[in-house]
Amino acid sequence: MASPVRILFLCTGNSCRSQMAEGWARHLKPGVIEAYSAGIETHGLNPVAVKVMAEAGVDISNHRSKHVNEVMDIPFDYVVTVCGHANENCPFFPGKAKVVHVGFDDPPALAKNATTEDDALNVYRRVRDEIQRFVESLPGSLPAR
Repeated sequence: MASPVRILFLCTGNSCRSQMAEGWARHLKPGVIEAYSAGIETHGLNPVAVKVMAEAGVDISNHRSKHVNEVMDIPFDYVVTVCGHANENCPFFPGKAKVVHVGFDDPPALAKNATTEDDALNVYRRVRDEIQRFVESLPGSLPAR
């Protein structure tokens, strides 16, 4: 049996999108993907992200916001940046890690203009579902190393 593909999902603050991606990968692809997430900065775990992931049956409540320096010694196969800022500021990863950018909308930024709680939650749900579809396509949708 092949060893799992080691993927780091990288975002600005490791609070929402990268956490969702890690949660989905651990939930949908055990044994296929060894998933991690981190941020260029740490902003804490977003409670609304935790809520909408729980609605989908994925518990990320035990995750914590990690700085990318905490995972630099892990030999990743891929580093997937899930926001533009992380893509533009992605640090150099030693070894064979291939950096791939797959951007998703920023739920907190979009939800702050929502007029109701349900409208705000729907922004998070849409991005959650987009990330789920992306993770379902892994690792086959990633470019060859």
